[in-house]
Amino acid sequence: MLEIPTLLDVFAARRAISPYLPPTPFQPAEALSALLGAEVWIKCENLQPVGAFKVRGGVNLVSRLGLEERARGLITASTGNHGQSIAYAGRLFGAHVVVGVPEGANPVKMAAMRALGAEVVEVGADFDEARAWVERTAAETGMRYVHPANEPLLIAGVATLSLEMIERVPDLEVVISPIGAGSGACGHCIAGKGLNPRLRVIGVQAEGAPAVWRAFHQGHMEPIDRIATFAEGLAARVPFELPLRILRERLDDLVLVSDQEIRAAMLTLIRTTRMLAEGAGAASTAAAFKLRDRLQGKRVGLVLSGGNVTVEGLREVLQDSG
Repeated sequence: MLEIPTLLDVFAARRAISPYLPPTPFQPAEALSALLGAEVWIKCENLQPVGAFKVRGGVNLVSRLGLEERARGLITASTGNHGQSIAYAGRLFGAHVVVGVPEGANPVKMAAMRALGAEVVEVGADFDEARAWVERTAAETGMRYVHPANEPLLIAGVATLSLEMIERVPDLEVVISPIGAGSGACGHCIAGKGLNPRLRVIGVQAEGAPAVWRAFHQGHMEPIDRIATFAEGLAARVPFELPLRILRERLDDLVLVSDQEIRAAMLTLIRTTRMLAEGAGAASTAAAFKLRDRLQGKRVGLVLSGGNVTVEGLREVLQDSG
């Protein structure tokens, strides 16, 4: 059984990534605060070099690999942001990277991975079918398989964003974090609560991809049959052992939001903060509106986890707004 990263592991991760990734802004959002009746701060992970928070985990993990592991090459599965993180780190540390993505994956993210030097292979109908191909290929080739969630170094790396939030606002009361595989929310449970034990961490998933929600609330570890959400960063059919173990122990709540609520949140973020969020990146804002009554008067951090939205996707959001 993999060990859960500690707060010390997160500080070690910050030392590892700080030469390559400066802190991102954690800033007050006054117009959003007025709408929600709370003191709202947004963590702008859309401003990372790859446009998403996962690069923290990729840099931490690949920086710790030995020369032999890097020489074998790295292979992973992704809907885009995790793949970008490994591609970015692979370029930094001289490792060839192969990323298996679902057929028809976000073209912005695929182009970014290729620009970073990764070999991108479209395979399977969804993330989990792509992951199955990656696992077979890793076994056949001897490449170092980077699991998208069951990697303590990935979780410790992404948890550095929570350090930055609590150091900026020590008395933060609530953090809302999107959950695909769950590494980001795990990071808040480890680092945020480690620094501020009174902090409440709330996760959010898409109604059309509730695998972790079911496992968290109902104990169902079985994969869900199909994904029905446009937010590819939330589109996982299978809950994974390590993040789920952390979330069951430490997460305070996990809620579901609809695609309509996510699209409305994307538009609200543009109008109130001038920040562009992809579907997963806007999910925390969607959840804040759903939980508005519970958040009244509280100091709330919303994680804008990524901003890699396609032009077509943004056009749909704007058209839906009328």
